[in-house]
Formats: sequence, C-alpha cells, structure tokens
Amino acid sequence: MATTTLATPSIVLNDLLTGAEWNPAHTRELLHLTADIKRTPEAYSETLRGKFIALIFEKPSLRTRVTFEVGIQSMGGHVVFLDHTQARLGERESIADVARNLERWVQGIVARVYEQRVLDEMAANANIPVINALSDKFHPCQALADFFTLEEKFGPLKGFKLAYVGDGNNVCHSLIHLAARLGVHLRIATPPNYTPDADVVADSKRVARETRSKIELFTDPEEAVDGVQAVYTDAWISMGFEAESKVRNEVFRSYQVNDKLMSLAEPDAVFMHCLPAHRGYEVTPEILDGPQSVVLDQSENRMYVQKAILHSLYQ
Repeated sequence: MATTTLATPSIVLNDLLTGAEWNPAHTRELLHLTADIKRTPEAYSETLRGKFIALIFEKPSLRTRVTFEVGIQSMGGHVVFLDHTQARLGERESIADVARNLERWVQGIVARVYEQRVLDEMAANANIPVINALSDKFHPCQALADFFTLEEKFGPLKGFKLAYVGDGNNVCHSLIHLAARLGVHLRIATPPNYTPDADVVADSKRVARETRSKIELFTDPEEAVDGVQAVYTDAWISMGFEAESKVRNEVFRSYQVNDKLMSLAEPDAVFMHCLPAHRGYEVTPEILDGPQSVVLDQSENRMYVQKAILHSLYQ
C-alpha cells in the first residue's frame, strides 16, 4: 500500500449497516481520512488491489452506483454488478444463501435495498464486509458525505446548526446518528405523522449527551430553520411510497424549502439535498439551482467518503 500523509486510522469496522457503528472519535477520524483521500487520491490507489466487490442494487441509482464503481476502481479494485431491480433479494433463493455464495467469490458486498432486514440478514451470513448503500431505514454513506461537505465549507462542526425539513425517512435517520456523533445541533421539522423513528432519536440523544449535540424535533419548519447555518430537505415520496403521492404532496406542502423559508436561516447558510430532487415540490428551482445550494458538492463527496469507508475496511 502506498504511503500517505495521514496516520493509519484506528477505525475497526466489519460492516456499515446503520451509521451508528462508530463512536464519536471514529466518526471524526473517518471525515479526516476522507479529506486526505480527496487531497491525495494517488496515495490510496492500491487499497483494493486484487479485490472484487459485489454491488447489489434492488433500486435504481445514479450517484450511488457511479461513485462506488469509480471509487472502487480508482483504488485498484474490481466491481461485480448484480441488478436486482426486477427480482428482489430473497425471491429466487434465500438471502442467507446469496450471502454464503458471494463470500466464496468476492471480498465485499455493497447493497442498495428496500428493507433494512435484508442487509442485516446478509451481514449475519457473510464473513465479508457488507456496506449499506441505502435501505428503507438508513443511508449512512449519504449522511457522512453531507457532514464532510459541511466541514469542508465551515470547518469543525461542533455546535454547528443544521435544520432538516420534510419526511422523517432514511436520510433523516442517518443525519440524526451522525449529528449526535459530531456534536452538531440538528433541528428536524416534520408533519406529526411523519416523525423519525423514536428508537433512532433516543439512541442518538444518549450519544449527544457525550458530544453536547442537540437533537430537536419540531412540526413548524420556520421554527426549525430560524438561525441555522444549513437547511436540508429530501423527496417527500421515497421509492416504495409512490401510492401515497397524492396524500404526501398535500401533507408536506407547507414544508417546501423556498426563498421565504431560507431567509430565516443565517445569511451564509447553505441548502442541501441528497438528490434526486423534485423542483416545485420539496424545493423551488431558485433554491436548488441557486448560489446557496451545495447539492453537487454533496454528490461529489459521496465518492470520497465511500473510498474512506472502503479503506477502513481493507487497510
């Protein structure tokens, strides 16, 4: 392995399933590693030399697939893509059998799935690393890229104020996990029946006591956004919830991020979205495509964070 300016990280990681696997120190360490990989990618070009990583996707993808494929290959590895968008994992043969077979051929599994239980079962039956590339409950790679993007722009995140407005979904859950570990003050505004998982909030609040983070829940988006340094939203209708489109579009109407809502944040506040975005719904075109938007930086940084995760698994 090529030498690097960064000391070998002490992160011990077997799988990345939720984003709660790391303690606060290891979370910060991963972001430092990400910065070094972005600055000197050539120093990590041999990390995955001779290794094959299976990418299993039940859901369509642009950013996740491209960033993992390019990232793996830039580190000397090889990708085996398994398209499960037509047949979900577990339909043709058991998830356990898929995992046990794959571990005989490849050195890691990156899976983008509908249900978190699929990832959990795969990790329980495979003696190779399993990485969550999105599930119904968590999206840890995205949240890590989000906080890395904020750290690039604002410096250390201790006490940083971030508002999330919209659905208490998988992205929201991962933001909660990571905010608690990084000492971020996270304000979450959702409609009453779309709040984040109570267990995720409770677990993160326990971590937050150590880091002096704050995890606050609101129903009023204006109250949540007032005075923050970044405003984050996501699609109101995640994949798998298309049947609820009419109801959700009505329920979330007042949670749209627009000029009026952004004006309540700090003057230098940034706008964030994990993409794909729906202009005119959760965000207006003026905000998404405007000068406050860092959505493309988030997309770019997905690759560097994922390379850091892979380096931590295979160093």
